[in-house]
Amino acid sequence: MTSPSPRPSARRNDAGFTLVEVMIALMIFGMIAAAGVAILTFSVRAQGATGKRFDDIAALNRTASLLAGDMGQAIDRPARDEGGIVLPAFTGTGDGQMRFVRTGWANVDAAPRASVQKVAYQVDGGVLSRIAYPMIDGAAPLPAVTLLDKVAGVGVRYRYRGAWSDRWDGTQGAPLPQAAEVVIRRTDGTAFRLMLLVGSGSSAPPPLVPQPAPTGTPNAPN
Repeated sequence: MTSPSPRPSARRNDAGFTLVEVMIALMIFGMIAAAGVAILTFSVRAQGATGKRFDDIAALNRTASLLAGDMGQAIDRPARDEGGIVLPAFTGTGDGQMRFVRTGWANVDAAPRASVQKVAYQVDGGVLSRIAYPMIDGAAPLPAVTLLDKVAGVGVRYRYRGAWSDRWDGTQGAPLPQAAEVVIRRTDGTAFRLMLLVGSGSSAPPPLVPQPAPTGTPNAPN
């Protein structure tokens, strides 16, 4: 005796997914995967941008601290350059080029050297750098240390007895200015202003004051 053939409904239940259903499932899976990749990419980019911003803020704070520490401990000590020419104790121009001698140089390795140090600041190629000298007189400078990049320019004014000047060379009636205003302009259009005491013994970092990018010459006296 032959067994009865299966009913049509049973054959339809054992047929599995149709091609249309498989294609719809693959399309949905692809959309979910694409959305996941987009979210992951955005997260990685946002994390990278945030990290760069934090690094830039840290560099700004380090620059402010170094400027405050160096200029706050500047002393009246003329120094000789590599050619033996005696230079004033403090020289500075309105574009951020400065050179002076500071006290309080830490000597953690007990090296046979003085407790004062000659330092200089310069802006070259969009980079603000600090230069230190191993000796005050006649020594060649050590390699420059980058403090801040993406610098569009630096404007400096020097104050003495209520008067501002965009240059200091020791002929203004005193070897050191009493204060300095430093405006750092960045390539992204932002600008930061620092008010620094000179030769006061203070090394506390001043607050960074954001301000609109100057439209004229930043170091023109008020």
